Formats: sequence, C-alpha cells, structure tokens
Amino acid sequence: MTDPDPAAAAVEGLADQIAQRMAGDPSGPMAAGAVPGVVGVGIDAVDIARLAAILDRRPGLATRLFTPEELAYAMRAPDCSPRLATRFAAKEAVMKCLGVGLGAFGFHDVEVVRSGLDAPTLVIRGAAGDLASKAGIGRWHLALTHTDDMAAAVVVASAVAPVVWV
Repeated sequence: MTDPDPAAAAVEGLADQIAQRMAGDPSGPMAAGAVPGVVGVGIDAVDIARLAAILDRRPGLATRLFTPEELAYAMRAPDCSPRLATRFAAKEAVMKCLGVGLGAFGFHDVEVVRSGLDAPTLVIRGAAGDLASKAGIGRWHLALTHTDDMAAAVVVASAVAPVVWV
C-alpha cells in the first residue's frame, strides 16, 4: 500500500470544505467565515446609448442608481454616459458575484470610487456588505472598460483568508 499524496489529500479536503459551504452546512472549518480563494465572479456589459436614453427619459433615475460622488465624477467628463455605464455594469457584476438579483440591495450599497489616477475600487456597504460578510468576502477586484458603444465591468470577490497550498 502506498502513502497518500499530501497534495491530493489537501485538494480533496478543500473540495469537501467548499462543498459543505455551498450546501449550507453550518459545521466544519468553513462555517465560521472564509472560503479560500475566489468566492465569486461577476461580469456585466451595458449599451451606453441605451442607458443614456433611459436616464434622459427618467432624470430622477440617476440619483437612484448612482451615489452623489459617482455622479460628480461622471459629470466632470464631456460625455458622462460611458462613466455612468461602467459604474452601472460594476453594480450589476457585484450582484452576480454575490449570486443575487435586482432588489437584493440598493444601488447605493455598491459604489465605484476613483482616487486620482489610481485604479477604480469598490465600496460595499448596507445589505450588499451584509451579503459579502456572510459569504466570507474580504477583498474586491474590479476592472472597468468601455468602447464608444459598450461599457463592461468584471468583479472578482476574494475570501478573507488566503489560500494555503500544501
């Protein structure tokens, strides 16, 4: 009989822990918080002209979808539509990361923040923050892009604890 491969045993144990977490098992090492590694991935694309047309038809909608800081940042551009569309895509991508749909949290619970020339980051609060805490999310990774026609966001949610490879 051969000794079990320690790496294979570690992977099998990790797979069991993730399966427990996904099944909602309240026992075991995953119950207290973090799932190692990536917890969720979300992507969304927005037609810039379509969002602009909707916001033109319903002027009050912008204040429901975007924080005052997001609106101020967008309005500094000659055409605010691409900036608003990327931010809306980010909010939708966070929903997908958390495995929820519209109505699970308010749009102001997710904010895209820029500081100078630094990469944009996410601020998660309120009901979205509660969902993230329950999922063991400790870090958010955000990528935004747009063309003349489309805006897109990719969001990756990472666990509080880093993955430890054996």
